[in-house]
Amino acid sequence: MPDALIPSTGWGVLHLFCRVTPAFDTEAVVAAAKSAEADSYQVIAFTVLGHKADIGFMALGPDLWRLQQLQTDLQRAGLEVADSYVSLTEVSEYAAGMPEEMLKTRLYPSLPPDGMRAFCFYPMSKRRGEVDNWFALPFDDRRELMGGHGKTGRTFAGRVLQVITGSAGLDDWEWGVSLFAVNPDDLKEVVYKMRFDEASAKYAEFGQFVTGLVADVSEVVARVAR
Repeated sequence: MPDALIPSTGWGVLHLFCRVTPAFDTEAVVAAAKSAEADSYQVIAFTVLGHKADIGFMALGPDLWRLQQLQTDLQRAGLEVADSYVSLTEVSEYAAGMPEEMLKTRLYPSLPPDGMRAFCFYPMSKRRGEVDNWFALPFDDRRELMGGHGKTGRTFAGRVLQVITGSAGLDDWEWGVSLFAVNPDDLKEVVYKMRFDEASAKYAEFGQFVTGLVADVSEVVARVAR
């Protein structure tokens, strides 16, 4: 493997949304995930509801080459990547003053959270319209709007864990949002309520949502192999 390619801060994050092909090898898929985990990478597996994919993976770790190896191993095991997303864990520029432990958790999260098996992922960007342009706002205005947005999100503590990763310059959108929830309706409620905040209602644009059910990779593979 080439020399490691590691972000100066945080981890690489790779979302893969895959379809099962006739060459699907359940043991090889499990082995690919377990091999990455043995290298201290986190691999969250989930079945996908709907037509967009059959099985998905969210993988996190320092070396982008190792994430690429996981992707290759899964493809060799008979999975076709229908869609993907590449991003990095990050600390928001609006997070100044937060406790050090909270900042560390954003850069190096521990996933999946216990008891949160409902999952969805979506990409988003901030609007650059002629009238509503997020990046034309003064920093203090943006920080205030994001503070209100975060306050709404914190009302879902214990029900929803939100992992926001940065992808400007890495993928088609600016951020990837991964939501883990206790109940599937928690996903619906948190997204609905947060869209009323001005930071979202006026300035946010959203991509395609993918919804899944998180379980151990062996269980996920068994489900899609039926």
